[in-house]
Amino acid sequence: GWVVTAFAILLTGVSKAGLGGALGGLAVPFMSMWISPRDAVAVVLPILIVMDMVGIRVWRGKAQWADLRHLIPAALLGIALGTLLFGVLSDRMVKLALGVIAIAFAADRLLRTGAPVPGGDDVPRGFAWLCGASAGFTSTLAHAGGPPVMAYLLSRRLAKEVFVATSVFFFTAINLAKLPFYVAIGLFSRETLLMSAMLVPLVPLGVWLGLRLLRRIPERPFFLFATWALALSGVKLLLDGVAG
Repeated sequence: GWVVTAFAILLTGVSKAGLGGALGGLAVPFMSMWISPRDAVAVVLPILIVMDMVGIRVWRGKAQWADLRHLIPAALLGIALGTLLFGVLSDRMVKLALGVIAIAFAADRLLRTGAPVPGGDDVPRGFAWLCGASAGFTSTLAHAGGPPVMAYLLSRRLAKEVFVATSVFFFTAINLAKLPFYVAIGLFSRETLLMSAMLVPLVPLGVWLGLRLLRRIPERPFFLFATWALALSGVKLLLDGVAG
């Protein structure tokens, strides 16, 4: 269990720093194989916050704030709703719905052609609010906010550095916002905080590997990889929902 968890945390760091969260969200499902999902969520949040603090130092000045101004307020609403429904809403239904959305969007992107172009200020506000709220909601339940945000950012066709930077700043905001909600519903314990502390040393290594990977991936393969990662995350969510 510790080996699997360590690998998932390391991969999460690589993903957040270099792939825009394309492979994020793996830690909680992996950890849930040997501890309760509630404990897994509590263990992972402090680690994600440490990753975010490292990430914003690396990517400051490169995020697309025109998008974040809509994504973040929407995510806060999603976090509040997710907190109210924590432990009440069926995880199966959330996973099934999110899986269908992720697969549909990835299929649409794979059928389109054209290289990414810089996004402008003409932000699709309705889609931004839908994706932001979905990300906040699913991130609260299982730190699985990656697919909605990836769907939105891929639709914006940003340069790969801007794509990753915007994702990092978005998740920094919502992970910090989740912290008081988690405290209020009593998710943290001495044991979960100790586990978090033992896994935090993997963060710098994961971020370093992610940055090296990003420098080596050309623009077009990067977005192709991100789109396939979105599709695979959707398949996994569907399978988890059916199995659940």
